[in-house]
Amino acid sequence: MALLITNIKGLVGAGAIQRSLVAGKEMSELTTIPDAYIFCRDGLITDFGQMRDMDPAVAEESGRELITIDASGKFVFPSFCDSHTHLVYAGSREQEFADRIRGLSYEEIARRGGGILNSARLLHATSEDELYEQSSERIREIIRQGTGAVEIKSGYGLNTEDEIKMLKVIRRLRDDFPIEVRSTFLGAHALPDEFRSDREAYIDLVVNEMIPMVAYGELADYIDVFCDTGFFTVEETERILMAGIKYGMIPKIHANELDYSGGVQTGVRYDALSVDHLERTGDAEIEALLGTGTMPTLLPGSALFLGLPDPPARRMIDAGLPLALASDFNPGSSPSGNMKLVMSLACIRLKMTPEETINAVTLNSAYAMGLSETHGSIAMGKAANMFVTREMPSYGFFPYAFGSDLIETVILKGQIIP
Repeated sequence: MALLITNIKGLVGAGAIQRSLVAGKEMSELTTIPDAYIFCRDGLITDFGQMRDMDPAVAEESGRELITIDASGKFVFPSFCDSHTHLVYAGSREQEFADRIRGLSYEEIARRGGGILNSARLLHATSEDELYEQSSERIREIIRQGTGAVEIKSGYGLNTEDEIKMLKVIRRLRDDFPIEVRSTFLGAHALPDEFRSDREAYIDLVVNEMIPMVAYGELADYIDVFCDTGFFTVEETERILMAGIKYGMIPKIHANELDYSGGVQTGVRYDALSVDHLERTGDAEIEALLGTGTMPTLLPGSALFLGLPDPPARRMIDAGLPLALASDFNPGSSPSGNMKLVMSLACIRLKMTPEETINAVTLNSAYAMGLSETHGSIAMGKAANMFVTREMPSYGFFPYAFGSDLIETVILKGQIIP
């Protein structure tokens, strides 16, 4: 099948030079082709440019079915890449939302058996098939909202059987939906109640039983640890990461959400693909990240929902770092996978420009899930994942109109998604 989109007001994130990420001042650079076309065949981008340069032969299909979209007055964006989610979960946690309104902190709720442990209890009581059905609805929702690649973590199992159950659901989602899915094992998300008096025993379970079983089943691309105050220490994190690396899993880390935990530096030492959250980031963390291959990933939806300090995005970019943005879609601290809203929050609260946010939710977030060679921008040979907006005056209108549904047509692997 082939797809031709013509008369595009602005083709956003398009370029002849393929880059794996943009950092520092380059984050404000966004190539947009006016009065453009794009041609896709067999799920890949095969041609694009200005209408005046389009070869009429580009649409000749030798018996192939060709679908044409007239995008007059509209923009085409590369699909969002959401590199940090927990969207496989059971039930919801709106009671904790009310508890926070009444003044309880995230840590206080966790100590009372809420938070991650609450989700673990709900997930334990939910069958794999029911978990799949609930998670499928969330996948359909984020596809409608423009996401074309997503990383999904386990971490609400906290025992071997339930962690495996989560990862099997993630694999089923990957197999059944056109969105690109990457899987992360996060057995070290919290300490279960039954191990409160013996932390070492739980870490032994993660290292000696869970990780080998996950690896044997080829269920995870990445390994993650919640390295922060009240969760896992630097030393515990290192032991778990080393075990995952032994089995071919690439590290990612939850770091510095609640305190200056040392998680950022640990991630850098172990060549983590990304370190995520970073609400508590100072000069030492910025210095540690400079010149490395680790992508700092900010989750403004979570900071907003929990009332946490915003990470110093402006300082980080001005220091020369790249930044990715992700949704942290989860039931307790960010119950939304809406990446358009993430863009708006980054502009409003983090003082990132529209150009910086677009790069952060596409190319850089693709890098943060190991996909920037195939996703995250409009380039020859990349996956034909994109969306067509409604009529807009400029691409900056997209994060500006934070409450408006501006996505008209979603295209994944060159197919229009109904």
